[in-house]
Amino acid sequence: MLTAEAEPLDAALRAQIADLAQHAEFSRAACTDALKLVQKRYGYVSDRHLDEVAALIGMTPAELDGVATFYNLIFRRPVGRHVILLCDSNVCWVMGEAGARAQIRERLGILPGETTADGRFTLLPIVCLGHCDHAPAMMVDDDQYGDLNPERLEAILDRYA
Repeated sequence: MLTAEAEPLDAALRAQIADLAQHAEFSRAACTDALKLVQKRYGYVSDRHLDEVAALIGMTPAELDGVATFYNLIFRRPVGRHVILLCDSNVCWVMGEAGARAQIRERLGILPGETTADGRFTLLPIVCLGHCDHAPAMMVDDDQYGDLNPERLEAILDRYA
């Protein structure tokens, strides 16, 4: 993965974003999809890239930052190679989220909001994953896991280690 601050958006990505904006009813309507494309390429949306995307779709950087910071799955600062979203809703809390959080802290040495020293994992809390019938639940990247217990959690973390 490239460092987001190292270079401007490449021509192919700029063209993709321009195409999204052109095909949207209003160019601004392409903002979340454009942010997702940037994040997929660079791992997060840097200030530099936010400014470039805003110019491409006809928004001010402040307007686009408002969108980016509204969505908790758009990252505005660097994150680890694997992002662990640990649900801390009431249901997950009652069903053992605190134990899963403690196990992750012990195994990876990070608290919510932190990234491991090797840059492999970032742990982030999330209000709800919509997986309440399998609480406690978490996502790693795009993969959702439920019914977390110590053994299952270790096996999941092993997959990404």
